[in-house]
Amino acid sequence: MSDKTPVTVLTGYLGSGKTTLLNRILSDEHGKKYAVIVNEFGEIGIDNDLIVESDEEIYEMNNGCVCCTVRGDLVRVVQGLLKRKGRFDGILVETTGLADPAPVAQTFFMDDDVRAKAQLDTVVALVDAKHFPLRLKDAPEAEDQVAFADVVILNKTDLVNEAELVKLRATIRKINPHAVIHTAQRSNISLDQVLDRGSFDLDRILEDDPHFLDVHNHDHPDHQCDPDCDHHGGNGNGGGGDGGDGEAHAHGDHHHHDHDCGPDCDHEDHKLDSNTHDVTVKSISLRAGEMNHQKFFPWINKLTQIDGPDILRLKGIVAFEGDDDRFVVQGVHMIVEGDHQRPWHADEKRETRIVFIGRNLDREKIERSFQACVAA
Repeated sequence: MSDKTPVTVLTGYLGSGKTTLLNRILSDEHGKKYAVIVNEFGEIGIDNDLIVESDEEIYEMNNGCVCCTVRGDLVRVVQGLLKRKGRFDGILVETTGLADPAPVAQTFFMDDDVRAKAQLDTVVALVDAKHFPLRLKDAPEAEDQVAFADVVILNKTDLVNEAELVKLRATIRKINPHAVIHTAQRSNISLDQVLDRGSFDLDRILEDDPHFLDVHNHDHPDHQCDPDCDHHGGNGNGGGGDGGDGEAHAHGDHHHHDHDCGPDCDHEDHKLDSNTHDVTVKSISLRAGEMNHQKFFPWINKLTQIDGPDILRLKGIVAFEGDDDRFVVQGVHMIVEGDHQRPWHADEKRETRIVFIGRNLDREKIERSFQACVAA
């Protein structure tokens, strides 16, 4: 097993702290290098820019269509990375918060080349302690993520009291009696608890789901893509491809694995079944130039207070007029926080990009009020 490249999958619902944990892994002085694969939901890429600057090799798959991503892009990216053995010590896969981790894990068993060279090491699920009870009522993906995990990080524990924490632990244990549970604030978990654990147990998965290795297990018959789309890419043939050119891209020069579906396809309105994601969840992506900070902050605060119950996640990079630093804003429901990240690079376009993910969001109102914050 030691000659295989270990793969750690970071999963968890929107806003649970996956990117924060990923940044900790990339920032800590553990002496190892990781290739990073990021998949996010929405047509504007944000997550890649929320990752700390480092020498790691980072791929971004900007595609909410989990089935196609897993069957096509993920196999090809991993195959390309595995051709470069010795350049990194492991692979980290951060899934979109709406993803069922099972198809992601399945990829590492269904492709012959990937299975021979990579070893699924651990599936880590992060849980937002504040909002997890609500997610169990309206988001089956959140329960699936916990059920499939080897390690569960009960995160943001500073937002709940001790009684709530005890109840949360019991709930998680009921969903997944096998996983190791850790508590954390801002994903401050010891990295030896999530990396190189060797804890993924295929036999246990097969006991729970005898059809786990069935290639067709997660197909979506109603999904119409173009001729190049490969729903069955995990079989070692078309989906594996030739691994592309095998070239990863350093942070700041990431590669977009764009997915083109049919002429009537709208990624925000994919008619996927419940195995993929809640089809009532939509993303609203906003892009503009520099913002007026005196207008932007009252806008974001008012919007999240009014529409907070329907906002599952918001994240963005903001360019403020007269400010030399990029400003990062993130939020879940009515909880919003922001801070300066780093100076704008000379070759960067100073623009604002924000993504809202939620239900029942008024796109026209949000777009109009956002544009009203643009600096004159």
